[in-house]
Amino acid sequence: MIWGRVVMWLGGHRWLPVRLQGCLNLRRLSAARIWGSCWGPMAETFSTGAEAATGLRAAVQQNGDACGDARGERTSGSPEPVGPGVEPAREVGKQTPLSEEKAPVAASGPGKRKKRRDAIRERVVPPPKKRRAGVSFGDEHFAETSYYFEGGLRKVRPYYFDFRTYCKGRWVGHSLLHVFSTEFRAQPLAYYEAAVRAGRLHLNEEPVQDLSIVLKDNDFLRNRVHRHEPPVTAEPVRLLAENEDVVVVDKPSSIPVHPCGRFRHNTVIFILGKEHQLKELHPLHRLDRLTSGVLMFAKTAAVSERIHEQVRDRQLEKEYVCRVEGEFPTEEVICKEPILVVSYKVGVCRVDARGKPCETVFRRLSYNGRSSVLRCRPLTGRTHQIRVHLQFLGHPILNDPIYNSVAWGPSRGRGGHIAKTDEELLRDLVAEHQAKQSLDVLDLCEGDLSPGLIDSTAPSSELGKDHLEEFAASAQKMDGAVEAAPQNLDTMALAPEKAAETDVVNQEIDPLCAECRLVRQDPLPQDLVMFLHALRYKGPGFEYFSPMPAWAQDDWQED
Repeated sequence: MIWGRVVMWLGGHRWLPVRLQGCLNLRRLSAARIWGSCWGPMAETFSTGAEAATGLRAAVQQNGDACGDARGERTSGSPEPVGPGVEPAREVGKQTPLSEEKAPVAASGPGKRKKRRDAIRERVVPPPKKRRAGVSFGDEHFAETSYYFEGGLRKVRPYYFDFRTYCKGRWVGHSLLHVFSTEFRAQPLAYYEAAVRAGRLHLNEEPVQDLSIVLKDNDFLRNRVHRHEPPVTAEPVRLLAENEDVVVVDKPSSIPVHPCGRFRHNTVIFILGKEHQLKELHPLHRLDRLTSGVLMFAKTAAVSERIHEQVRDRQLEKEYVCRVEGEFPTEEVICKEPILVVSYKVGVCRVDARGKPCETVFRRLSYNGRSSVLRCRPLTGRTHQIRVHLQFLGHPILNDPIYNSVAWGPSRGRGGHIAKTDEELLRDLVAEHQAKQSLDVLDLCEGDLSPGLIDSTAPSSELGKDHLEEFAASAQKMDGAVEAAPQNLDTMALAPEKAAETDVVNQEIDPLCAECRLVRQDPLPQDLVMFLHALRYKGPGFEYFSPMPAWAQDDWQED
């Protein structure tokens, strides 16, 4: 209504409403303000059509300059504001205090407005990416590095790896500095500060600039590290059977089933993918890393679910063989002692009335004067069930690095007698294996342990902050080359066995990596073998055997 009258009275100057409307949008003026600043002055000066047009053109021109102020584009001839609550004076009409117009925010200088906008601006977190269900590894993963064999051991060449995770609930509201200092103690804080300078830490795929940034729900973290894997036995993973449903292998001792802890390529899943081109496999059961024998994988999710249902219904029969301390009774022994997990992190259990019900059937096969070979049938599936029950019976597995350890005391846990608290037991176990440089037996590294369980000479703390700062710049240069390496993954995927030849970046030494500066003594191959072997798995419509290991033969003698 107002614009129609203005256009009519101006005699066809239709550009004025457009310009006035633009000013309205930028300054968010109300209709009442337009009435006071345009319509009122125009009525007071209106005498002829020409005079009205001249007066309004002057008023509109001045309003346009005010709009330029709001955009931060004031011209040299435009008037300066006379105060935070008063508009610049106009040639036509009178000044109107903003406080009388009930404006939501009083006008202020451009600098104050910018600070106010920055103060309320919040970091936007992108929505989480949709990930495919299940764990799957392909050629791009298998080509990350390669194997080499030395001294009866399978070794993995050091390589760069991106740890990826979404922000956990307990991290929300805490800074990255807090998270690294409380939950990722494998490295000193100086390392993470150097990693930031080297561009190795990313938040929502943007390089982290400051560890003081506060985490939010759905934040996505990516941390590039130089990864070293412990060696495992060089014994091959042999195929026992393969059909359209399953793959069955004879797993050597010391090799984990799937990636966990420090192990990734030195696992059965990766060895089968890299050396046998068997991919997209689903483990049907698990074996401890030090346990050897029959290991089954399903080729499809449907087969996996079917056999897992048989496991839940206890339709599977499992049979193990082991060599234990001393002369085991000749008659069948049934142990039903409940088992309690002492520590999930360290992986230690013991017999305790508060534990879960268990049952294992033992029968002696042979005795050589010092040790006995037993056939074991676990009727339940608790963690370390066979090993814990044998310890309780006073016949621990001959070379069990956990349950035949002096850390349990003089009786070594026989009859459940342990003359120390759980905390003392864990501390003594860790101290024993740390002294032997064999924490991998406990699936641990120094950074996994609380300060009370480890001494102050942790390898990750040996490099000072000053040295880390010196290395950060060279690490950044190396990472620039490593970032370009993925373009060769397609080539390496076609021939994984040639991955080492096609690498354009030497990944084996990293300036920020503490592990690169350590000299670790390799374990002996026989130290990676525990005398516990999965001999047979039987279920509805299938039965698989593995050969009896050499240490279970009647004529075997200890060295």
